[in-house]
Order: sequence, then C-alpha cells, then structure tokens
Amino acid sequence: MMSPAPVHGGPDALGVPLHDFSTNANACGPCPDALAAVAAADSTRYPDPSYRDLRARLADFHGVEAERVHLAASASEFISRISAAVAILGGRGVAVPKPGYGDYARAAQAHGLPLVEPEQADLVWVCDPSSPTGQAAPVPHAAMTSALAVVIDRAYTPLQLQGAPADVPEAWALWTPNKALGLTGVRGAYAIAPSRQQGIGRSSGLADRIEALQPSWPVGAHGVALLQSWATAATQQWVARSHERLREWKSRQIQCLEAMGWHCLPSTTSFFCARPPPDRIGGDLIDLVVHLRHAHGIKLRHTTTMGLPGFARLNVMPPESQDALRSALVHWR
Repeated sequence: MMSPAPVHGGPDALGVPLHDFSTNANACGPCPDALAAVAAADSTRYPDPSYRDLRARLADFHGVEAERVHLAASASEFISRISAAVAILGGRGVAVPKPGYGDYARAAQAHGLPLVEPEQADLVWVCDPSSPTGQAAPVPHAAMTSALAVVIDRAYTPLQLQGAPADVPEAWALWTPNKALGLTGVRGAYAIAPSRQQGIGRSSGLADRIEALQPSWPVGAHGVALLQSWATAATQQWVARSHERLREWKSRQIQCLEAMGWHCLPSTTSFFCARPPPDRIGGDLIDLVVHLRHAHGIKLRHTTTMGLPGFARLNVMPPESQDALRSALVHWR
C-alpha cells in the first residue's frame, strides 16, 4: 500500500494563511536582488538545455568542477530521481532521518526500495540541519564505505543561525535556495556530486545514471534566475544580514510560547519544534492546528507525519504574527 498524500506547509485549500508558521521560508524575504532577477527572467524562451552557464556559476560558487553540478526541478524531484537511479543499479534499501521529511521515504517506496538501517542501505539521507527539529544531524559513518550514496540535504544550511555545517566531501550535497531567499514559489535546486576520487563505497556510475534520468529542461527560466542570483555576493550578503533579525525574532517567539507553557526544543535554525501543555490543548494537537487555521488564518505544521507526534514545527515569524498567534492561543479552549 502506498503511503498517504504528503502533508506540507504553506497555502492550502483555504488559500494563503494570514500568518504562516508552517513553512521554513526566510521571514525576512523575499530577497530583493533575487526577486528582481526572477521578475526580469525571459519566460518566452527555453533555457539552455545544458545549463552550461548556470552550472559554471554554481560550480565556481562552491569551488567544484562544473561536471559535478546536477540541476533539479526541486529537491523533491532530485530525491525521486536519485532513488530511481539507486533502484536501477540494484540498491538494497534506503535509510532516512527519524524524524524527517516524508519525501525521502515516499520516493524509496515508489521505487520499490525498503527502508533499512544505514549500514544496510545503498542510499542514506541526512538533513543537516535537520527538519523538523533544526538540530545538527551527524552523518552515519557505518554507511560511508558501503553505500552507493550518502546525500546531505542542505535545504536549511543557509538558515542556520548558530554553529557551522559539517564538511563531508564524500557525500552528495543537495541545495534548495528558495527557502533562504523567501521565494518558495520559485522552484529550482541542484546537487553537487562528490569528486570521483572522494566518492564513497560503490558510487561509480551513479552520477551518470542520475544525469541520464534528468528530464529535459528541469529548471525553467525563473528557477534559473533564482539560482544565478543565489551565487552572487549581493544575495549572500542579504542572507547573512537576515540572520541577525531572525535571531531576535526567534528569541521573542520562544519566550512568548514558553510563557504560555509550551516546551520548545533547541534548534540552530530559524525554525524549531514546540509542544503545547496538555492541559491547554484539551486533546490532540492536530485539533489545535485545524482550529488556528480555520478560525484565525494561522497555520502551524504539526510533525506527526514526520515522526514526531505531539509537536508543531514553527517557523520564526515577525512580531505581528507572533502576537496574533499568542492572542489566538490565549483564547483557545
């Protein structure tokens, strides 16, 4: 039996939430330079199907060879594609973070790959910093010599407000800048393969298979513009400057929730998980999430489907949104 439809944050059947704590988008966004680049994109023509210039820019940004850059329509598209490649190459199974983003497991299931422990896996997923918790996620060393690939999902590395990401040159790195830029509606991602000298275990041939499975023009003109802007000094400076404001907002938001008895888990990112006091929610947390969405236009992301029941993942939002959440919680039940 296939797993149920995925649960995501952001707009839903009710439209755009008035106060959206449910995504991990940078609440300081959108980044002005990236937004201007997207607005100026020429959508009347196909992008270069080889993405030569874009690959070169991203390669230079990361200090790697252009052949190691693999474009993707989104992180989820790459998750599905590399899962397919591992299945074609006879992979034994997939290891996923627990708790973690549901698309890793869904892609494995769709391609007939069982979920196994890292030491038995040919595809190992690590999200660093992790989602939903925003905490550092160590790479399982047991998989570093036997897997076809270890992939570190770097979606939230640009939103890491403290500490530094681990450098693991033997692993793939998957980047999705739209969250950090506050432009989640623009799709576009890329993965950086390890060098052929650094590739782990039995990784030979995987990059070629992933490239062969790439659909034509996976990234449209607007995604190309986003990724090009991402690799500029001006955009990187904007992201770095946003961290100071996000830290201030995060501190205020945690203080607000803890004053009402919520238990907030530590995180290094601009999002965190929190559990309301049982005597305040009067039942299932999901009931509260539904009530907030329908009655107040406030959307939280419960983490039950991510393997962390009883908690909500909250993106750091501006003070006005925090005050709206506080007012709604005070009057709940």
